[in-house]
Amino acid sequence: MREDLLYFIWKHNKLSAKPLYTGNNETVSIKSTGFQNMLAGPDFFNAQVEIDGQLWAGNVEMHSKSSDWYVHHHETDENYNNVILHVVWEDDIAVFRKDGSRIPTLEVMRYVPTELLGRYRNLIENSRSTFVNCEKDLKDVDAFILENWLQRLFIERLENKSKLILQLLETSKNDWEAVLFMVLAKSFGSKVNGTYFLDRAKQLDFSVVRKTTNEPLQLEALLFGHFGLLHADDCTDSYYRELNKEYGYLKQKFDLEDTFTKPEFYGLRPLNFPTIRVSQLTSLYSGNHNLFSNLIDFTTLEDIYQTLEVSTGRYWEEHYTFGKPSKKRDKKLSRNFIDLIIINALVPLKFCYSKYVGRQWDEELIGLMSHVAAEKNSVIQNFGKIGSKATNAMETQAQLELYNNYCTKNKCMQCAIGAQLLNRNL
Repeated sequence: MREDLLYFIWKHNKLSAKPLYTGNNETVSIKSTGFQNMLAGPDFFNAQVEIDGQLWAGNVEMHSKSSDWYVHHHETDENYNNVILHVVWEDDIAVFRKDGSRIPTLEVMRYVPTELLGRYRNLIENSRSTFVNCEKDLKDVDAFILENWLQRLFIERLENKSKLILQLLETSKNDWEAVLFMVLAKSFGSKVNGTYFLDRAKQLDFSVVRKTTNEPLQLEALLFGHFGLLHADDCTDSYYRELNKEYGYLKQKFDLEDTFTKPEFYGLRPLNFPTIRVSQLTSLYSGNHNLFSNLIDFTTLEDIYQTLEVSTGRYWEEHYTFGKPSKKRDKKLSRNFIDLIIINALVPLKFCYSKYVGRQWDEELIGLMSHVAAEKNSVIQNFGKIGSKATNAMETQAQLELYNNYCTKNKCMQCAIGAQLLNRNL
């Protein structure tokens, strides 16, 4: 039996209505389950349990078998000296603290309702043949619980995305403009080149970008060269030669390191070619010294669209790669692409910045994301098929967090949906 069921039974106090006894035949009465510890150490802190008439306050540890206490070497760990009760599915051995005193053990398998155990097994066993374990019963989940859980999941996703931003903030010495440049570069690289673009952006001193924003040719040469797009020494295209010459000058002036790698073109649609994306990124920064300040104070989607609806330079209106002319086309950032930038870069950045300066953020960001169009991918489509159709980006981000960090890991007992399905009429 998995320990997550034990956590669920204890947390939701499914044993309190029954006479309980330890393996040593001592009476047990649960006064308070305490709160669950998600880090290292005992599973529940500050519980209160009456054992044989004596009230104890302390921690509770849980295992599938009581012998797991020794498998995990808790007998030598001082963090477990104040465990007042060992809650296990199967009590197969007596357990002792480091000082030699015996720990009372409660064997849960003797007390779990048959219906609860059946629901748990049905839920977990569904993982073998379904999209998510609860897909047959998802329609029965209370709408209020589901709405609040999705908002919590959206915040969890923001917290996970903020880890990268906080790392970048530390390495850039709290330069928010530099952090914006790095997360934008990652977004402009999309799925195929995002990691590469981010790595290259991290290697570029942002002060050099600042110094070239008033010179479009220099800025484009800087970014094209640094992002590995000026490697074709045999290219005779005049614009390529001009950029290459300018980049050589900038390398010498700012003591830039040579770039020996290059981004991917294979498998990409022409509008997603790194040449097009880097030119658009250049246009966004050309003449713009305070892009972070402009974007961090956004209040409406239209404000963001107006700032980010940039196009390529003129050369790229008739090219997708150097030296190969194509039909003239205005290659402006699409609304769909800007939505992805909002979702993956701007909102996480504003989330971090608001916490950094002590501003309220929840209502504003949830409201903003509620007006961004729902994302389209296989996970979102599958949720729609089982009765959970997302209508906006806040909900799709929550569904992705749910699927990636709960459903695929069978963490149903830590999910509000799974908890309600197991709690029904019990």
